[in-house]
Amino acid sequence: MQIVHNVKTDVLYIRMEDQKQPVINRRMSDDIVLDMGEGEKIVGIEIVGVSAHVNLKNILPVEYKISTGVPA
Repeated sequence: MQIVHNVKTDVLYIRMEDQKQPVINRRMSDDIVLDMGEGEKIVGIEIVGVSAHVNLKNILPVEYKISTGVPA
C-alpha cells in the first residue's frame, strides 16, 4: 500500500495494489473517488480536499509521500 499527499492540489491518494491494471473511476461523493480494478476490487482511493477531512498527522506512523506536483 502507498499513500501520497499532493500538497499543491490537497489530494490524498491511497494505492491499495502495486500492480498496474486498468481501472474504472467511481465517484462516491464530491470529495471521494474509488478506482475499481478487476472483479470490482477497490485498488485506489482518492480524497479531494483531504485537509478539510483528515489531520494527516493522525494517520502516523503510516508512511506517506508528499508531492509538490512538480516533476522531479
